[in-house]
Amino acid sequence: MKKIFLLCLLSLMTILLTGCWSNSELNEIAIASAIGIDKTDNGYQVSVQIINPGELAGERKSGRSEVSLITKEGKTIFETLRKLSMDAPRKIYVAHIRTIIFGEDMAKEGIGKALDFLTRDHDMRSDFLIAIAKGSTAKELLNVQSPMEIVPGEKINKTIKNTEKSLGITKAVMIDGLITDIHKIGKEPVLTGIHFYGDPKTSGDLTSVQSIIPKSGITVDSIGVLRTDKLLGWLNEEESIGFNYTQDNISNLIINVPCKDAEISIETINSTTNLKALARNGKPLIQVNIFTNGVLGDVECNMNLSSKKNLDKITDDYEKVIKEKVENVIINMQETYQSDIFGFGEVIHQNQPNIWKEVKGNWQKEFADLDVKVTVKANIRRIGAILDDEGE
Repeated sequence: MKKIFLLCLLSLMTILLTGCWSNSELNEIAIASAIGIDKTDNGYQVSVQIINPGELAGERKSGRSEVSLITKEGKTIFETLRKLSMDAPRKIYVAHIRTIIFGEDMAKEGIGKALDFLTRDHDMRSDFLIAIAKGSTAKELLNVQSPMEIVPGEKINKTIKNTEKSLGITKAVMIDGLITDIHKIGKEPVLTGIHFYGDPKTSGDLTSVQSIIPKSGITVDSIGVLRTDKLLGWLNEEESIGFNYTQDNISNLIINVPCKDAEISIETINSTTNLKALARNGKPLIQVNIFTNGVLGDVECNMNLSSKKNLDKITDDYEKVIKEKVENVIINMQETYQSDIFGFGEVIHQNQPNIWKEVKGNWQKEFADLDVKVTVKANIRRIGAILDDEGE
């Protein structure tokens, strides 16, 4: 009897495992690479960038664009996404989304409700990047052809990651990290800004990217400051670098330091930042300690690099430049936005929990008056040169 029961059970399992109940054939779906969400007077405008597989994989090109952009409006994001099927002959497949972009006006109004929907959509993964269309709508950005990447949504994703690593002026943010920062008391979120440049009339024209110098394009050049889910303003490039230093998010970038009537470029090869909260007269004090290593790059002034005195002077100037960038962005956040994008409140909570209990209820004001000390310790090693200058 037991053997008969096991045989029946195995037979039933075999039947159930013969296929996937929710599978979709490739020729039945339209793969989306990016989504843009804008706010309208009556709801939302959703734009989806869909990959044209025949143009990507086919040996013969028809002359069509590798991607198509479909846009619809509706009262809710869910409704609007469904309306896209009016123009799409296949089911839109969102599991391979690389980037989601919010228009600047919508970001100022708040993106919380949109994020709630995105986290509930079981078809979406959570490894896509989120950004803001700086000075434009999300639809306008997704309509821009990319000269170096066939799929513009992929281009945006890679550019954000590349500029974060090599320039320190962006921040790659995924939905899980964004939602975590929104709900934290003691840390506010940031998002990268994507900027359109060139002639708007040529943005969606294939001929724009067929010339050596494209007539239009997109670039990432700043970090957006948020309070909870609302955009307050933008950091410039120097402030964005200073912010990334505070977040221990610098791996490789170039810092220029003054040198008589010229400049010296120093490549930061690694950097470590430690944030610590201390107590002084019952008030919190944040200590930002930065340890960085660099190598000499461009030396545009006459200077004897064999001299320890000169190398020490360059190191001191290197430390001062980094410290100035960090202090400037902290002061700007305290005076202009009162938004703790650095997570100082979180550090106080961890290091000084008793003080945090007293200040967390009014953290926005407490942050504006917070005492922050920045120290930078740098080490520069000299790389051999073809010529050694004879200057002092």
